Amino acid sequence: MLPYSPPLDDMRFALDLAGLGELSSLEPFGDASSDLVRALLDEAGRFVTDVIAPLYRVGDEHGSVLQDGEVVTPPGYKEAYSRFVEAGWPAAAFPPEWGGGGMPFAVGVAIQEMVTAADMAFSLCPMLTYSATEMLLSHGSDEQHATYLEKLVTGEWTGTMVLTEPHAGSDVGALSTKAVPAGDGTWRITGQKIFITWGDHDVADNIVHIVLARTPGAPPGTKGISTFIVPKYLVNPDGTRGERNDITTVSLEHKLGIHASPTCALSFGDHGGAVGYLVGLEHQGMAYMFTMMNNARLQVGIEGLAVAERAHQHAAAYATERRQGRAVGAPRDQASLIVEHPDVRRMVMLMRSQTEAMRAVMYRNAAAIDFAKHHPEESRRRWEEHVAAILTPVSKAWGTDLGVDMASLDVQVHGGMGFIEETGAAQLLRDSRIAPIYEGTNGIQAIDLVTRKLPLDGGDAIRRLLGEMRTTADSLNGENKVIGERLAAALDTVDTATEHLLGAEPNDALAGATPYLEMLGTTLGGWMLGKGAAAAAEGPDGFSPGFCQAKQATARFYAVHVLSTVPGLLGTVTAGADSIFAVDQAAL
Repeated sequence: MLPYSPPLDDMRFALDLAGLGELSSLEPFGDASSDLVRALLDEAGRFVTDVIAPLYRVGDEHGSVLQDGEVVTPPGYKEAYSRFVEAGWPAAAFPPEWGGGGMPFAVGVAIQEMVTAADMAFSLCPMLTYSATEMLLSHGSDEQHATYLEKLVTGEWTGTMVLTEPHAGSDVGALSTKAVPAGDGTWRITGQKIFITWGDHDVADNIVHIVLARTPGAPPGTKGISTFIVPKYLVNPDGTRGERNDITTVSLEHKLGIHASPTCALSFGDHGGAVGYLVGLEHQGMAYMFTMMNNARLQVGIEGLAVAERAHQHAAAYATERRQGRAVGAPRDQASLIVEHPDVRRMVMLMRSQTEAMRAVMYRNAAAIDFAKHHPEESRRRWEEHVAAILTPVSKAWGTDLGVDMASLDVQVHGGMGFIEETGAAQLLRDSRIAPIYEGTNGIQAIDLVTRKLPLDGGDAIRRLLGEMRTTADSLNGENKVIGERLAAALDTVDTATEHLLGAEPNDALAGATPYLEMLGTTLGGWMLGKGAAAAAEGPDGFSPGFCQAKQATARFYAVHVLSTVPGLLGTVTAGADSIFAVDQAAL
């Protein structure tokens, strides 16, 4: 398997495009200068290459196992995680008062991309911890902050999201786990949860489960859900680890991929009730959980980006080494490199261009979250909240669908060897397939986009965003003019589709939601690549002329080969639901 090489210049360029310079002027991020961020990413790149990337195949071949009721991770994982914590990487984007590095979330996302590309299974542990920490930062009490935050921020303890139950699936409102007050301010939790990523393991001293449960007399559905902290080990008054809580690891799932990531079925309260601590108010659990879910959705999108990046590197390296056939115009007595064949070159360029588009959109998404929290102007904060709200389901769904597509293209570039495990292409494809399911399936993301995000401010939020995109299209000229032309054509289509969905009947809107999300994601990618092409044309400091030329050429390729597909999606977005339900259910 080709070693992973972090694309540091691409990441720095995307951060600059996302607004790192402006972020560094905000009060919380005064230390996030361009030079410091560059040095930080350099060091993170060295760390993931030397420490995490070597686990990739080991984790796939060994997997995590359940032995005598305890999860044992593959060889090297415990040691690598310890070094990860000692180096301070989990804490980079958290506030200094809790042991964090004070970097913007956007920089944390860049680090997460590298960790995920190095080994997706490993990356899921800090990813879930990050989300649990964000939820407690926003909604936990002072006492809960003092007890848990520093250890979660530093990664000394890990966190989980404990939502899914066997009978409920994605319908969180159907959960039945119970929480009963114990009379001393604590609660007793009973029930069984499934699909808990890194729900048990041996890499950290404690696991802080964030659990959804129902209290006595709670109303049905999502309105009756509350959120609880339920640690694997109770915490003593002095902050040290106490006795084991009443939580049992029932089993580990045998999965298509990410074998090293222990996906657990957990039973709470087999011996009287696991001790839990209510977060915030009763029956506000879904609102609190969405603090976790929204960050997690972007970070799951990063999984799609990370897989795409590694798949592109893998495919490009193979295509520039493997000789087969004779390209047009090549000498008759010599086999050509397969990258010289137009179709292989097209596949490699699709991987390159779509990976760069994903990165640019997702880093802008992360920067929007930073601006929404920390910009001094209320109107700007509100606007950035809307940008983040629109981009998050797109980052998650469009990004993870593309991650699978790019991993599949890697297999295709390798030909028959791609179907053989030893090349590593198959593992990328297997690992990538969970991401479109995580944190609300991609169909749910499309529904969220169409039913909740398009109507923001009566539709004016999406209209304003599309207007910003059109300004970029109108400004592109010279060699980059074709980008502006194809972007403008795509925007014409998105405008029409958006207005249709805003006025459509509910079932008709839902029927068009997924192709609309694809349409919007593809167009957002073209927008950000267009902005990048314009920036590259100026020859920015810190980037070579060859790098800047490649950025523009890649954006032009995307405009011609990818943006051009957007108008073809309009018919399926606006077709309505009738044809979907035209075949009788019994005949399906």
